[in-house]
Amino acid sequence: MASKFSEEDLSCPVCYEIFKDPVVLRCSHSVCKVCLQQFWATKGSRECPICRRKSSMTEPPRNLALKNLCETFLQDRSQRSSVSETVCSLHSEKLKLFCLDDQQPVCLVCRDSRKHTNHKFCPIDEALTDCKEGLKTALKPLQEKLKTFKDCKLNWSQTAEHIKIQAQHTERRIKETFEKLHQFLRDEEAARIAELREEEEQKSQMMKEKIEKLSRDIASLSATIRAVEEEMRAEDISFLQNYKATVKRAQSTLQHPEELSGAMIHVAKHLANLRFRVWEKMQDAVQYTPITLDPNTAHPKLIVSDDLTSKKKNDMSEVGFEPTPPPGDQNPPLTRGRSENLESGALDRSAILTQ
Repeated sequence: MASKFSEEDLSCPVCYEIFKDPVVLRCSHSVCKVCLQQFWATKGSRECPICRRKSSMTEPPRNLALKNLCETFLQDRSQRSSVSETVCSLHSEKLKLFCLDDQQPVCLVCRDSRKHTNHKFCPIDEALTDCKEGLKTALKPLQEKLKTFKDCKLNWSQTAEHIKIQAQHTERRIKETFEKLHQFLRDEEAARIAELREEEEQKSQMMKEKIEKLSRDIASLSATIRAVEEEMRAEDISFLQNYKATVKRAQSTLQHPEELSGAMIHVAKHLANLRFRVWEKMQDAVQYTPITLDPNTAHPKLIVSDDLTSKKKNDMSEVGFEPTPPPGDQNPPLTRGRSENLESGALDRSAILTQ
């Protein structure tokens, strides 16, 4: 039945392949289910890809007859293909020999033809064994290379994960370091503000005492002035009788208020070169290390400190991930250090540090 149809008759009008799970629309046209769904999604409306007729069905029924026909056609084609592989395409004879010169199976007629004159032949069974052995030998380097690639991929995947861990750890260390610097600045700020407050309190207290003393002097002078003015308004005889005492009383012994000296806040002392002085003080709290250790080249049995300045043995039985050393490092050092040129500040050499 299927042999009466050509491949074109059983091909989907959308993908041009043999129908896979075909469905039938109301217009009687059949399309692969997947092709129809993709066409509808692209078009934005439900219509037939062939005649463009609108379809009200969201799930068209399967065309089982067409599906069975396509499956039978594919089986027949597969059987025809397998039969043709065992028969000579030129002479329709069974392939019984293998031409060692052309490296292909041939029939007995091919062996005697001019094309294979002076060629060497062997039975198919022997050729099959020899060819498989040859391919096994040729396959070993590929299998070894595949293993190398898989090991490399595993190592690179571990390296990618290790990069994330390194980034998280390094970010945490950066934040901790800057938090210490921020705390140093906060402490320094608090100390300098406390010093300013102390000076403010001392000078405010001094001014308070001076103002209180000046207020007492003003009260005394005011009382003297009022008393003298009152005597001046007294009767003539009474005024003259008290004149001597009044004159003596008007002669004040209070000293003139002294000019203020050093009463203002010493602003220059607090602000002059403040950033430089804080930076200079910060240098005493920050230690400079001329050589830092590289954790990427450290031996897995060594643990590098967080500040990269020291190392210790890792006595744990299980060690963490160790990235593959770079090419050329057949015998990687226990730890590799980096030194900075003091004049230019550039990295100029590596220091190999052993136990």
